[in-house]
Amino acid sequence: MHCVVEEAERILDKEFPVLDHGFVRLVDYLGSDQRIVQSARVSYGEGTKTYRQDKGLINYLLRNDHTSPFEQVVFTFHLKMPIFVARQWVRHRTARMNEISGRYSVMKDECYIPSDANIALQSEDNKQGRKNEPVDAETAAKVRKIMAEDQKRVFENYHALLDMGIAREISRIDLPLSLYTEFYWQIDLHNLFHFLALRLDGHAQFEIREYAKVILEMVRAVCPIAAEAFENHKLNGVSLSGKEKEAVLAMLRGEENPLSGRDREIFEAKLG
Repeated sequence: MHCVVEEAERILDKEFPVLDHGFVRLVDYLGSDQRIVQSARVSYGEGTKTYRQDKGLINYLLRNDHTSPFEQVVFTFHLKMPIFVARQWVRHRTARMNEISGRYSVMKDECYIPSDANIALQSEDNKQGRKNEPVDAETAAKVRKIMAEDQKRVFENYHALLDMGIAREISRIDLPLSLYTEFYWQIDLHNLFHFLALRLDGHAQFEIREYAKVILEMVRAVCPIAAEAFENHKLNGVSLSGKEKEAVLAMLRGEENPLSGRDREIFEAKLG
Protein backbone atom coordinates (compact mmCIF):
# COMPACT_ATOMS: atom_id res chain seq x y z
CA MET A 1 0.00 0.00 0.00
CA HIS A 2 1.34 3.42 -0.97
CA CYS A 3 1.84 5.62 2.09
CA VAL A 4 0.75 9.26 2.00
CA VAL A 5 1.38 11.31 5.13
CA GLU A 6 -0.49 14.62 5.24
CA GLU A 7 2.08 16.32 7.48
CA ALA A 8 4.86 15.28 5.11
CA GLU A 9 2.93 16.45 2.06
CA ARG A 10 2.72 19.94 3.57
CA ILE A 11 6.52 20.31 3.70
CA LEU A 12 7.36 18.52 0.45
CA ASP A 13 9.59 20.62 -1.86
CA LYS A 14 9.74 23.54 0.58
CA GLU A 15 13.15 25.03 1.39
CA PHE A 16 14.02 25.21 5.07
CA PRO A 17 16.93 27.65 5.55
CA VAL A 18 20.09 26.60 7.35
CA LEU A 19 23.13 28.83 8.10
CA ASP A 20 23.43 31.95 5.93
CA HIS A 21 22.81 30.58 2.41
CA GLY A 22 21.99 26.89 2.90
CA PHE A 23 18.79 24.89 2.99
CA VAL A 24 17.23 21.46 3.36
CA ARG A 25 14.39 20.39 1.07
CA LEU A 26 12.47 17.13 1.33
CA VAL A 27 12.11 16.06 -2.30
CA ASP A 28 10.37 12.73 -1.78
CA TYR A 29 9.66 9.99 0.73
CA LEU A 30 8.70 6.33 0.47
CA GLY A 31 6.89 4.74 3.39
CA SER A 32 5.93 5.86 6.88
CA ASP A 33 5.35 4.39 10.35
CA GLN A 34 2.79 2.12 8.70
CA ARG A 35 5.39 0.70 6.32
CA ILE A 36 7.67 -0.14 9.25
CA VAL A 37 5.03 -2.18 11.08
CA GLN A 38 3.73 -3.77 7.89
CA SER A 39 7.18 -5.01 6.94
CA ALA A 40 7.86 -6.21 10.49
CA ARG A 41 4.63 -8.21 10.62
CA VAL A 42 4.76 -9.68 7.13
CA SER A 43 6.53 -12.80 8.41
CA TYR A 44 3.36 -13.91 10.17
CA GLY A 45 0.80 -12.37 7.85
CA GLU A 46 -0.49 -9.47 9.92
CA GLY A 47 -0.51 -5.77 9.02
CA THR A 48 -1.28 -2.54 10.83
CA LYS A 49 -3.14 -2.94 14.12
CA THR A 50 -4.07 -0.21 16.60
CA TYR A 51 -1.97 2.93 17.08
CA ARG A 52 -0.93 1.71 20.53
CA GLN A 53 0.16 -1.70 19.21
CA ASP A 54 2.03 -0.12 16.28
CA LYS A 55 3.81 2.30 18.62
CA GLY A 56 4.80 -0.54 20.93
CA LEU A 57 6.16 -2.58 18.01
CA ILE A 58 8.22 0.30 16.60
CA ASN A 59 9.71 1.01 20.02
CA TYR A 60 10.52 -2.68 20.45
CA LEU A 61 12.19 -2.86 17.03
CA LEU A 62 14.31 0.24 17.60
CA ARG A 63 15.26 -0.60 21.17
CA ASN A 64 16.43 -4.07 20.16
CA ASP A 65 18.18 -3.04 16.92
CA HIS A 66 15.87 -4.87 14.52
CA THR A 67 16.92 -2.63 11.66
CA SER A 68 15.48 -4.06 8.44
CA PRO A 69 11.90 -2.72 8.87
CA PHE A 70 13.32 0.82 9.10
CA GLU A 71 15.20 0.27 5.84
CA GLN A 72 11.80 0.06 4.12
CA VAL A 73 11.35 3.83 4.57
CA VAL A 74 13.39 6.03 2.21
CA PHE A 75 13.96 9.79 2.11
CA THR A 76 15.31 11.97 -0.71
CA PHE A 77 16.65 15.40 0.25
CA HIS A 78 17.96 18.35 -1.74
CA LEU A 79 20.67 19.98 0.35
CA LYS A 80 22.73 23.14 0.04
CA MET A 81 25.69 23.51 2.39
CA PRO A 82 29.32 24.67 2.59
CA ILE A 83 31.81 22.23 1.11
CA PHE A 84 33.51 21.61 4.46
CA VAL A 85 30.16 20.39 5.85
CA ALA A 86 29.54 18.27 2.75
CA ARG A 87 32.92 16.57 3.23
CA GLN A 88 31.80 15.43 6.68
CA TRP A 89 28.45 14.40 5.20
CA VAL A 90 29.89 12.02 2.61
CA ARG A 91 31.61 9.96 5.32
CA HIS A 92 28.14 8.40 5.77
CA ARG A 93 28.53 5.98 2.89
CA THR A 94 25.21 4.12 3.23
CA ALA A 95 23.38 6.64 1.05
CA ARG A 96 23.18 7.72 -2.58
CA MET A 97 24.39 11.16 -3.58
CA ASN A 98 24.50 13.33 -6.72
CA GLU A 99 26.34 16.64 -6.37
CA ILE A 100 26.64 19.75 -8.53
CA SER A 101 29.89 19.73 -10.53
CA GLY A 102 32.21 22.69 -10.93
CA ARG A 103 33.44 21.06 -14.15
CA TYR A 104 30.06 21.59 -15.80
CA SER A 105 28.65 24.60 -13.93
CA VAL A 106 29.93 28.05 -13.03
CA MET A 107 29.80 28.10 -9.24
CA LYS A 108 27.73 30.76 -7.51
CA ASP A 109 29.52 33.46 -5.49
CA GLU A 110 28.15 32.13 -2.22
CA CYS A 111 30.34 31.30 0.74
CA TYR A 112 29.66 30.67 4.40
CA ILE A 113 30.74 33.14 7.07
CA PRO A 114 29.92 32.13 10.65
CA SER A 115 27.93 34.50 12.84
CA ASP A 116 29.58 36.22 15.79
CA ALA A 117 27.98 33.72 18.19
CA ASN A 118 29.68 30.82 16.40
CA ILE A 119 33.23 32.14 16.26
CA ALA A 120 35.27 30.70 19.10
CA LEU A 121 38.84 29.80 20.04
CA GLN A 122 40.24 26.29 19.70
CA SER A 123 39.11 23.97 22.49
CA GLU A 124 41.89 22.98 24.86
CA ASP A 125 40.47 19.50 25.55
CA ASN A 126 38.95 18.72 22.14
CA LYS A 127 41.46 18.70 19.29
CA GLN A 128 38.76 18.82 16.61
CA GLY A 129 36.41 21.39 18.13
CA ARG A 130 35.93 24.93 19.38
CA LYS A 131 35.31 26.29 22.83
CA ASN A 132 31.71 26.70 23.95
CA GLU A 133 31.96 30.45 24.53
CA PRO A 134 32.35 32.82 21.53
CA VAL A 135 35.14 35.35 21.18
CA ASP A 136 34.51 39.03 21.93
CA ALA A 137 32.68 41.20 19.38
CA GLU A 138 35.83 42.97 18.17
CA THR A 139 37.63 39.70 17.45
CA ALA A 140 34.55 38.23 15.76
CA ALA A 141 34.26 41.28 13.50
CA LYS A 142 37.93 40.95 12.53
CA VAL A 143 37.50 37.23 11.71
CA ARG A 144 34.43 37.90 9.57
CA LYS A 145 36.23 40.72 7.74
CA ILE A 146 39.23 38.52 6.94
CA MET A 147 36.98 35.75 5.61
CA ALA A 148 34.84 38.11 3.53
CA GLU A 149 37.86 39.80 1.94
CA ASP A 150 39.50 36.47 1.10
CA GLN A 151 36.30 35.12 -0.44
CA LYS A 152 35.81 38.27 -2.52
CA ARG A 153 39.38 38.09 -3.85
CA VAL A 154 39.12 34.38 -4.69
CA PHE A 155 35.89 34.86 -6.65
CA GLU A 156 37.27 37.84 -8.54
CA ASN A 157 40.18 35.66 -9.65
CA TYR A 158 37.83 32.75 -10.42
CA HIS A 159 35.78 34.89 -12.80
CA ALA A 160 38.93 36.40 -14.29
CA LEU A 161 40.13 32.91 -15.20
CA LEU A 162 36.74 32.07 -16.71
CA ASP A 163 36.79 35.31 -18.74
CA MET A 164 40.19 34.27 -20.10
CA GLY A 165 38.55 31.11 -21.38
CA ILE A 166 40.30 28.86 -18.88
CA ALA A 167 38.42 25.57 -18.38
CA ARG A 168 35.91 25.50 -15.52
CA GLU A 169 37.59 22.42 -14.06
CA ILE A 170 40.83 24.42 -13.72
CA SER A 171 39.31 27.77 -12.75
CA ARG A 172 37.56 26.20 -9.77
CA ILE A 173 40.76 24.82 -8.21
CA ASP A 174 41.33 27.68 -5.76
CA LEU A 175 37.71 28.04 -4.63
CA PRO A 176 37.45 27.81 -0.82
CA LEU A 177 35.96 25.16 1.48
CA SER A 178 33.41 27.78 2.53
CA LEU A 179 31.87 27.65 -0.98
CA TYR A 180 28.31 26.34 -1.05
CA THR A 181 27.58 23.13 -2.90
CA GLU A 182 24.28 21.35 -3.62
CA PHE A 183 23.37 17.71 -3.89
CA TYR A 184 20.53 15.21 -3.81
CA TRP A 185 20.85 12.68 -1.00
CA GLN A 186 18.76 9.51 -0.70
CA ILE A 187 18.92 7.32 2.39
CA ASP A 188 16.80 4.76 4.24
CA LEU A 189 15.49 5.48 7.73
CA HIS A 190 17.76 3.03 9.56
CA ASN A 191 20.90 4.66 8.19
CA LEU A 192 19.39 8.12 8.56
CA PHE A 193 18.88 7.47 12.27
CA HIS A 194 22.54 6.44 12.50
CA PHE A 195 23.53 9.69 10.77
CA LEU A 196 21.35 11.74 13.12
CA ALA A 197 22.65 10.01 16.24
CA LEU A 198 26.19 11.05 15.29
CA ARG A 199 25.48 14.51 13.88
CA LEU A 200 23.10 15.66 16.62
CA ASP A 201 25.64 14.75 19.29
CA GLY A 202 27.16 17.70 21.14
CA HIS A 203 30.61 16.74 19.87
CA ALA A 204 29.58 17.17 16.22
CA GLN A 205 30.48 20.45 14.51
CA PHE A 206 27.88 23.20 14.99
CA GLU A 207 27.23 23.68 11.28
CA ILE A 208 26.39 20.04 10.54
CA ARG A 209 24.23 19.86 13.68
CA GLU A 210 22.09 22.67 12.28
CA TYR A 211 21.31 20.58 9.19
CA ALA A 212 20.67 17.47 11.29
CA LYS A 213 18.13 19.35 13.42
CA VAL A 214 16.08 20.30 10.35
CA ILE A 215 16.25 16.76 8.95
CA LEU A 216 15.02 15.29 12.25
CA GLU A 217 11.96 17.55 12.06
CA MET A 218 11.28 16.28 8.55
CA VAL A 219 11.61 12.67 9.73
CA ARG A 220 9.14 13.50 12.50
CA ALA A 221 6.66 14.70 9.86
CA VAL A 222 6.91 11.43 7.90
CA CYS A 223 7.38 8.93 10.75
CA PRO A 224 6.35 10.54 14.05
CA ILE A 225 6.28 7.28 16.04
CA ALA A 226 9.68 6.15 14.78
CA ALA A 227 11.18 9.60 15.36
CA GLU A 228 9.94 9.61 18.96
CA ALA A 229 11.32 6.12 19.52
CA PHE A 230 14.68 7.14 18.05
CA GLU A 231 14.94 10.15 20.35
CA ASN A 232 14.03 8.08 23.39
CA HIS A 233 16.11 4.96 22.81
CA LYS A 234 19.05 6.18 20.71
CA LEU A 235 19.53 9.95 20.70
CA ASN A 236 18.83 10.46 24.40
CA GLY A 237 19.57 6.92 25.53
CA VAL A 238 22.78 5.62 27.09
CA SER A 239 24.80 2.53 26.21
CA LEU A 240 26.77 1.07 29.11
CA SER A 241 29.87 -1.11 29.09
CA GLY A 242 30.10 -4.15 31.34
CA LYS A 243 32.06 -2.19 33.96
CA GLU A 244 29.56 0.67 33.81
CA LYS A 245 26.65 -1.74 34.26
CA GLU A 246 28.31 -3.14 37.39
CA ALA A 247 28.82 0.42 38.65
CA VAL A 248 25.12 1.20 38.26
CA LEU A 249 24.15 -1.97 40.11
CA ALA A 250 26.58 -1.14 42.91
CA MET A 251 25.18 2.36 43.26
CA LEU A 252 21.62 0.99 43.33
CA ARG A 253 22.70 -1.18 46.25
CA GLY A 254 23.85 1.98 48.02
CA GLU A 255 27.54 1.33 47.46
CA GLU A 256 30.20 3.74 46.22
CA ASN A 257 30.85 4.05 42.49
CA PRO A 258 33.71 1.54 41.94
CA LEU A 259 35.00 3.28 38.79
CA SER A 260 37.94 5.65 38.91
CA GLY A 261 40.07 7.82 36.67
CA ARG A 262 39.11 8.13 33.00
CA ASP A 263 36.54 5.31 33.31
CA ARG A 264 34.69 7.30 35.95
CA GLU A 265 34.82 10.51 33.90
CA ILE A 266 33.31 8.81 30.86
CA PHE A 267 30.63 7.10 32.98
CA GLU A 268 29.59 10.33 34.68
CA ALA A 269 29.51 12.16 31.36
CA LYS A 270 27.11 9.54 29.97
CA LEU A 271 24.77 10.02 32.90
CA GLY A 272 24.91 13.79 32.50
